[in-house]
Amino acid sequence: MKSGRKKKQDTELHDLSGIVGTNLRKLRAEHGYSLEKMAQLSGVSRAMLGQIEQGKSTPTINVLWKIARALSVPFSALLTSGNTSPSVILKAAEAKILASKDGKYVSRALFPYDNSRNVEFYELRIAPGYTENAPAHPPGTVENLVIHSGTLAIIAGGVTYNLETGDAIYFEADIPHVYHNPGKETTIIYLVMTYARNIG
Repeated sequence: MKSGRKKKQDTELHDLSGIVGTNLRKLRAEHGYSLEKMAQLSGVSRAMLGQIEQGKSTPTINVLWKIARALSVPFSALLTSGNTSPSVILKAAEAKILASKDGKYVSRALFPYDNSRNVEFYELRIAPGYTENAPAHPPGTVENLVIHSGTLAIIAGGVTYNLETGDAIYFEADIPHVYHNPGKETTIIYLVMTYARNIG
């Protein structure tokens, strides 16, 4: 029998799947893209896109990045629920988590999914020895991150940057880049993503 916490997580994932599906359908229609065209642009299969649009599949964070890049929209444009409020408390226990397929790369938004914005704030957790290959973000996108704990190697533009606890980096993220945790403990990172103002 599932615990109450597990049931809640399943419900939140189901809700997030529905939101992503609705937004993907809307954005795809606004761009005039067929599923086939969307698949070509994103590198995500037509079948998977169809499953996502129907809310039958919760995409991994890497798949969402590919879709956002293909549509030239901020990541949050796929996650917005349309709700707005001047003040929002984001309870850790109620966080909507996005992760890699194996769960070794986890992203938690530290901003409400209320509307598309030019700046996004995330907490990232990367398991020991794990490597995440991030696709290029829309033109003009930059990432500013600080290592809260652990170590991190970032590869961008053919250059490797080795970071330790307390170190920060600011780099252009509109090219493919890699996050690698070379250490023996989970690395925790706080990331601010800034998009060009004319995105979308």
